Amino acid sequence: MKQTITIAGAGSGYTPGIILTMLNHDNFKVGEIRLYDNDTEKNHDMEIIIKYIIEKGNYNVSLKRTEDPKEAFTETDFVFSQIRVGKIEMREQDEKIPLKYGVVGQETCGLGGFSYGMRSMKGFLNLVGDIQEYAPEAWILNYTNPETLIAEAVRREYPKAKIINACDMTISIEELIAESFGYNRENWIPIYYGLNHFGWYDSIYDTELKRDIMPELLEKLKFEGLLVQDLESSWAQTYENMRLIVEKFPTHLPNNYLEYYLYPNLVVEQSNPDYTRANMIMEGRLKELKEAVRNIQNQENLDQINYESSEHGKYIVDIAVSILNNKNDRFMLIVPNKGAIPNLREDAVVEVPCYVNATGVEPISLRFDISDFHKGLMEAQVASEKLLVDAFYENSYQKALEAFTLNQTVPNADIAKKVLDEFIKVNGDYWVTLN
Repeated sequence: MKQTITIAGAGSGYTPGIILTMLNHDNFKVGEIRLYDNDTEKNHDMEIIIKYIIEKGNYNVSLKRTEDPKEAFTETDFVFSQIRVGKIEMREQDEKIPLKYGVVGQETCGLGGFSYGMRSMKGFLNLVGDIQEYAPEAWILNYTNPETLIAEAVRREYPKAKIINACDMTISIEELIAESFGYNRENWIPIYYGLNHFGWYDSIYDTELKRDIMPELLEKLKFEGLLVQDLESSWAQTYENMRLIVEKFPTHLPNNYLEYYLYPNLVVEQSNPDYTRANMIMEGRLKELKEAVRNIQNQENLDQINYESSEHGKYIVDIAVSILNNKNDRFMLIVPNKGAIPNLREDAVVEVPCYVNATGVEPISLRFDISDFHKGLMEAQVASEKLLVDAFYENSYQKALEAFTLNQTVPNADIAKKVLDEFIKVNGDYWVTLN
């Protein structure tokens, strides 16, 4: 049976890779693709690109562009969400304002992540409300960040929504490690635990080698390093910092985003407060999208338009396939803890291995207690995130200040207040009013 798919946040530069992955997937049959975005210009640009891709590949699929939620969601089967509330311009503020005060400026981590989270909760809950009105049986496969905050907010307001929160960062880490050291990631069974962008691998069993390869991966990472020469400079630096984490804390393989929490001072030293990742994207991916649109419209330089399927797209499409075919495939997903990590608070939103089938997500219990070091780091972060969601729902300035102060990238309450107050001003109506 052919599926109707709605891409929410279709103006994103990730959309061509996701759609090509869908169209080329052997076990996923698509009849209609709907591009939905509240930015008419970006949605129109993406329609031009996707129409070109469909015609070039001679794919038998219909395409619809809309800014109307009723038209976007009625009778759709899946919603792939990648909305960015405030777009790249507000991401730039998320990154640069904290750096003014000497603390981490990052899209999903630290206080920039909290600023983005307040915007995302407001926008994403409106999106889920529309989906519940027009397509309550549709599955929402969510890539919208920051995912633990969004998952917590949706759990509170729409507990019956059919939503799966996924992040492909662990896939990117595993792919780079496998490529760097000559392994086949397809043979791996990883045990991972944490929060989104905040976790550790406890083991990685290789089914071909028939052993846990974590000890040797840690040694290779420490003494050889990863192959980062083909990565953008900011990502290369991030993976170099991951090597530093392993040198200092050698028992587990960390998510590379832990640099922001374990070494925020180092990250700030390595950051340019006047030119951040948002600026790189503005001058890179966003310009490339506009150029592709111009080339298609003018029928020139078409050989330079070479979008491909992506791991980012494959991950979310594979989740949809596992639902449709009741496959019980295994993914790292963001879910309510409820004992998956036995000695962590029950109501935490965690990232752990899960099986996905026709009924949704079944988290895998770790069956062991995590260390006090990891538990302490996670519980402080969980508490700060819970406080931020409380602030959102209660319109509480006090709860927001407590959340900002408790965030582990922040050295003291004075800085927390200064950054919070500036974020309130620049975000305006993107945030709820805090009293």
